[in-house]
Amino acid sequence: MSNDVLIPVLAIGTIVVATVIAVWQRTRVAQKKHDPSRSAFVANHGEAPRPNRPGTEHT
Repeated sequence: MSNDVLIPVLAIGTIVVATVIAVWQRTRVAQKKHDPSRSAFVANHGEAPRPNRPGTEHT
């Protein structure tokens, strides 16, 4: 196989593998959260930030 074919095949293969892994991980997160909707950051973006956890206040 020449480089003229090998490089595009490897590039497309890499994109496909990365997409499959991203979808798989997103599915795992949704199952663990018991919520298939998008993440809390996207759903609540633009609202007031949540309060700091105890012991993490900055002065």
